[in-house]
Amino acid sequence: MSTIQRICIFLSLFLATPPPFLATADGGRTTPLTAYDILQSYDFPVGILPEGVTHYEINGATGKFSAYFDGSCSFSLEGSYQLKYKSKISGYISKDKLTKLSGVSVKVLFLWLNIDEVKRNGDKLDFSVGILSAEFGINNFYESPRCGCGFNCKSISENRQRGGIRSNPFVSSI
Repeated sequence: MSTIQRICIFLSLFLATPPPFLATADGGRTTPLTAYDILQSYDFPVGILPEGVTHYEINGATGKFSAYFDGSCSFSLEGSYQLKYKSKISGYISKDKLTKLSGVSVKVLFLWLNIDEVKRNGDKLDFSVGILSAEFGINNFYESPRCGCGFNCKSISENRQRGGIRSNPFVSSI
């Protein structure tokens, strides 16, 4: 089978599966769901995913997903945690649980550790890195952080306007 034939078969299979859509009250379709909409449909807040997802894939039967960014993304939270998202993150999603995650890491002391699981337990999110875990209130994740500045983008912008910060120390090209 030639490469062209393989590509045609792949495209026909891919195009035969329509993307998830938001439904209207009369049963019609409107805009496609975003990766953030999908997170919410599994009972997760949008803020566990930074702004800037360019596209995503999800298998509704298995829960396997991938989300893509234009490049890697890193930022600091509360001055004590540094997070890094690769240009592709993937794993499995089910109600209140993300498992077998890849592409997301957190800096603990001097080590970068992969976040491999996130569970929601009521109004708390539990992030696991192997045998270690940390729990945070869900209210910390109601909005998505921005690459480079996390949730402190407004204060960084205000400092720049006052002449205090001239560059963004958190931007990464990793």
